[in-house]
Amino acid sequence: MEKVVLSIVVPVFNEEAVLSETYRRLTAVMEKLKEPYELLFVNDGSKDKSGVILEELAQKDRRVRVVHFARNFGHQAAITAGMDYAQGEAVVVIDADLQDPPEVILEMVAKWREGYEVVYGKRIKREGETFFKRFTASLFYRFLQRMTNVDIPLDTGDFRLLDQKVVEIMRLLREKNRFVRGLVSWVGFRQIALPYVREKRFAGETKYPLRKMLKLAWDGITAFSDKPLKIASYIGFTLSLLSFIYLLVVLIGKLFGQSTVPGWASIVVINLFFNGVILIILGVMGEYIGRIYDEAKNRPLYIVEKVTTRENERSE
Repeated sequence: MEKVVLSIVVPVFNEEAVLSETYRRLTAVMEKLKEPYELLFVNDGSKDKSGVILEELAQKDRRVRVVHFARNFGHQAAITAGMDYAQGEAVVVIDADLQDPPEVILEMVAKWREGYEVVYGKRIKREGETFFKRFTASLFYRFLQRMTNVDIPLDTGDFRLLDQKVVEIMRLLREKNRFVRGLVSWVGFRQIALPYVREKRFAGETKYPLRKMLKLAWDGITAFSDKPLKIASYIGFTLSLLSFIYLLVVLIGKLFGQSTVPGWASIVVINLFFNGVILIILGVMGEYIGRIYDEAKNRPLYIVEKVTTRENERSE
């Protein structure tokens, strides 16, 4: 069997409107490289016809393999599964929506040939997105970089090429609340940015609304930083100090005969404020404890229903 040089990993969730075009453009790009390759689609529990379309692609093209999840496990789990099943000497991760142009893969491979083990796409422009989307994305990346202890490049997503040695290390990292781009930065090796213009979505709707972006940001922060816990400690110390100062003010007022009965409204407000801060601190602590609980359960990151190729179809 011919050894695969490049594995293209494509996470898929409800992308029936774009899959045929994604396959066409990826195939056109890979044919230019004239290297043995595979297109590894990970069907992340799609509810539309994505699974059927992927099955058809696998049956007509021996270079297509499809990993079907038993249910939706999330984008980061799908990327992880793609790396687990990839057979190539290098792995390229790209979303199915064609916002990341497949043609950039040619430049990534060139950098890989130069000796870089990780080539990540850096977005210099985002077309077809609202001002709010661009602003929140920019804020997300900069806030994440300030909060984490790992140097995660700005304006980068999961679109990247990884050498096989990096992929082998990634397979050893099985933490449950995953932030793949952070893990790639954490493992090190020779990495380089490749600037590109992110295109507008070819069809369909985004699979990363604000709610999921916030969750991804929180997963990234808690996976690579204990700063939220430290901030909670600083807030607690500061409020304790302010409370002590306020106590001194009350005692001094009492000693000099001032009435302490007036001001119940302000006392109630202060109590509510302190109680709110305490609940926030407990919530932050609870998030970390919940993640420890997830790790302790040691459940698999994903469950595969079947893997389909043109040669065979088997259940896992």
